[in-house]
Amino acid sequence: MQNHEQTQHLKTGSLGVSDIVFFVVAAAAPLGATLGGSPAVFVIAGRSAPSLYLCASVILILFAIGFAAMSRYIVSAGGFAKLVEVGIGQRAGYAGSGIAILAYVCMLSGIYGAFAAFNSDLIKNFLAIEVSWQISAFFAIVIVAAFGYLDVNVSARILGCLMVLEVLILVVFDIAVLLKAPSADMTFSNFIPQDFSTPGLGVALMFAFACFVGFESTTIYGEEAKNPNRTIPIATYIAIALIGIFYTLTTWCLGIAYTGSDIQAAATGDLVNFVFNMNTRYVGLWSTEWMQVLAVTSLFAVLLSFHNALCRYLYSLARSKFLFRSLGRVHPKHCSPYYASLAVSLVSLAIVLAFMLTGADPMSNLYMWMVALGTLAILVLQAMGAIAVLAYFKKKQVGFFWQGFVAPVVGGAGLIVVVVLALTNFKELSGSQSEMVSFLPWLVPVAAILGIINGKWQADQAMPNESPA
Repeated sequence: MQNHEQTQHLKTGSLGVSDIVFFVVAAAAPLGATLGGSPAVFVIAGRSAPSLYLCASVILILFAIGFAAMSRYIVSAGGFAKLVEVGIGQRAGYAGSGIAILAYVCMLSGIYGAFAAFNSDLIKNFLAIEVSWQISAFFAIVIVAAFGYLDVNVSARILGCLMVLEVLILVVFDIAVLLKAPSADMTFSNFIPQDFSTPGLGVALMFAFACFVGFESTTIYGEEAKNPNRTIPIATYIAIALIGIFYTLTTWCLGIAYTGSDIQAAATGDLVNFVFNMNTRYVGLWSTEWMQVLAVTSLFAVLLSFHNALCRYLYSLARSKFLFRSLGRVHPKHCSPYYASLAVSLVSLAIVLAFMLTGADPMSNLYMWMVALGTLAILVLQAMGAIAVLAYFKKKQVGFFWQGFVAPVVGGAGLIVVVVLALTNFKELSGSQSEMVSFLPWLVPVAAILGIINGKWQADQAMPNESPA
């Protein structure tokens, strides 16, 4: 049995670059985002869809230059909230903590809805057994809770396997299109937006950015990483590059596959089968059936990734006296933040139950509403992170011009534009015209204010020599 002091720390040196990349790319859900997100982008942008993913990749890489450089000096499971605190100040850190909790709670609970809907549909199609989405959701919460209790390496191995499979099935589609499509159809003009005045182009760009949500979680695993000063920056660059290249290439291949037809009409007419139809045509029905199975495992991987990220946020905030200290307890054997994991599971269950009891739809209500709010909150947190990088390197005066000024200014400006787009087009992002949905964005400033109030109160309650970090 380890002593008390040892049990208060996560398992140091347990995650390498590949492990962290698995967590981050899994959170981006390459297959799930391609099946669900790319049709929406094609509806608005048409054949220019690949250019929007490329644009998002460039903006996030620029932002990541400063973010990764700052993570060399700040190693914490507190993620962006900790970077905001160090860069801007304690009060901003409190606000960032509140927003981070809101973001990850919403993302996690929303994805339970998507998993439940897809899993129940899969069981019905393949086994002819009717399973309610409520049972599927409860099953997922229990399984994810079990993984959150165990050693983080168990989750990393599971995520690695699932991620490889879902990426592989789409790579097969990409290769099939490139081999079978006429060379005349392979135009590179789709990497450049054809018409900036296209109505809704900003909304399409917003959907493209939403597919990258989760990359910022690389810093959350800093305390468990091998040589974190090197591992975290490398993992961040690799994750963004892989996600960006993958989405850009796959949407380009989809555009090629739909050459000769009205791609916007095809996406509008059948969002669900937009990708499946071309995959069946170029690869075969067998591949599409496997793709349907992997869509469910992809969503499970997202659940596992966001659950682990949120657990580490709560663990870090509890350790810094922002939350209940019990959430900072670490399992003596598995070195996992198991109290935080239990809390996350109970909160997720409570939110999902609330939607169940109101008779809500798992996709159009639970998934779309919660993920839209979570995406907005994460984008706000990322924009705060860009400002934190500027402030930090201005004070530190090390590598200020490129890493601490140019890259974060350009990347941060892009993120702020996307935040504005998300706010002004929130109903489109949520897929609902309900008046109730229009009030959801107000929860972001509410979370920030509650974070400041709670942080200030905890600081006042703490002993003079142990104020919150």
